[in-house]
Amino acid sequence: MLRPSLRRAKSTRKQTMPGHGTYTALFMAHTFATLTTSDSAGGGILLQPRVPICQGDLALDVYDEPFRPYAEEYLALPDRTPESVLPWLDHHVRPAIDHFGDDLLLLAHFYMGGEIVKLVERYGGVVADSYTLALKARDSQASTIVESAVHFMAETAAILARPDQSVWITNPRAGCTMEMMAHADVVEPIADQLIARFGTHLKALAYMNTSGGLKALAGRTGGAVCTSSNAHIIMRGLWQENPRAKLLFLPDEHLGRNTAVRLGLDTDDILCLPQAATLEPDWTIDELDQEALERSRVLLWGGYCGVHTIFTADMADYWHAQDFAVHVHPECPLAVVQAADGAGSTQYLWNIVSTAPSGSRLAIATEGHFVRNAREHAARRGVEVVHLAELPGVVAAGCGCATMSRNDPPHLAGMLDLLRRGEAPQGHCVRPGDAVDSATGACRRLEEAASTRLRDEAAIALHRMIAFTEASS
Repeated sequence: MLRPSLRRAKSTRKQTMPGHGTYTALFMAHTFATLTTSDSAGGGILLQPRVPICQGDLALDVYDEPFRPYAEEYLALPDRTPESVLPWLDHHVRPAIDHFGDDLLLLAHFYMGGEIVKLVERYGGVVADSYTLALKARDSQASTIVESAVHFMAETAAILARPDQSVWITNPRAGCTMEMMAHADVVEPIADQLIARFGTHLKALAYMNTSGGLKALAGRTGGAVCTSSNAHIIMRGLWQENPRAKLLFLPDEHLGRNTAVRLGLDTDDILCLPQAATLEPDWTIDELDQEALERSRVLLWGGYCGVHTIFTADMADYWHAQDFAVHVHPECPLAVVQAADGAGSTQYLWNIVSTAPSGSRLAIATEGHFVRNAREHAARRGVEVVHLAELPGVVAAGCGCATMSRNDPPHLAGMLDLLRRGEAPQGHCVRPGDAVDSATGACRRLEEAASTRLRDEAAIALHRMIAFTEASS
């Protein structure tokens, strides 16, 4: 990846806000190379002159007070083209990069809105899927990690971080609806019942899209964490360790089912628990079909991703009829995966787009911002990309992850500038066990001893994931 020169100058000279005329002059001094991200895993995306780089603006009242001045400046810009946005962003971000030097690591997920993907890479950051982001956080020597993603990803970085590292999220209100379907205080009592029934054979397999509390449950039970890229590796590895293991897959029923079927299980070997929203406080596993419970090898928590459950097998059939190859994310329902030409993580999907020969036609089933970036990336090489749900007459196809989009340019600019000035709000510093109210931004933080215990247990599950994955390569 092309990385800007990061000097370790600790200048705290007060910056003066330039006028828009200065912005234009600064922009015209940039070469087109400064507008082009790298050709790395998430790269190759151009910031085109005079083309808006933002899909929408947040209302001013959703910004917490420390970030409001940055939002006011941003919303006052005449447009969202690089000519306006980049010089404004440089004014806040470049001094932070100079201040921290190699002590700063910027991370962003593929599902972030296009502007953050492009801008984080422009400033030397890494854009990747959740597994690669976890590895980058684990291996980084930077003392300050800033993540533009949803909260569970930043918490994962905090779990893997060294004591001398701090992890910050640009907007702590960026949560995950799938994660919210599996609160630890609901899951753990049911897990305790399953452990009482099946003893050490019960292993929790926690998808990355879970809180630290559920990752810790996986660590305590001898299970592991997984991502969409390695779920089959981790599931197979747990059964190789214990052929009698009964896996509690948390929280996405579709990824769990797709992975189990990929490994050759019959659907009769898979039992899905009721959706969390339907569970009464006194619900017990005695209400399940007991024969099915005993027979099952995988127990699925009834969670799902609203972005990926809009897809149907009929959509795949439609695009096949138009001579498109179909590739989907494994959070889609089983029927969609079975109708597709291939299924895999965001990294898999990006690689399919990046390596397709000129003239290829691809229909991709995943988050809308990702597909829009992929379409732009592919078009320059003569590859046509469509969103699987973009059918004639379908309204609001290609939806993006709304919570991911809560990380926007004002939050990126504000987070880095406030860190440089030593004024970053502590609610943006992520620690293991933090629980954030996505509506208010209020953070419930564990006592130090409880946070340390959770971190240690969750780290076991994360390191087991990495060990299984690396052993299989």
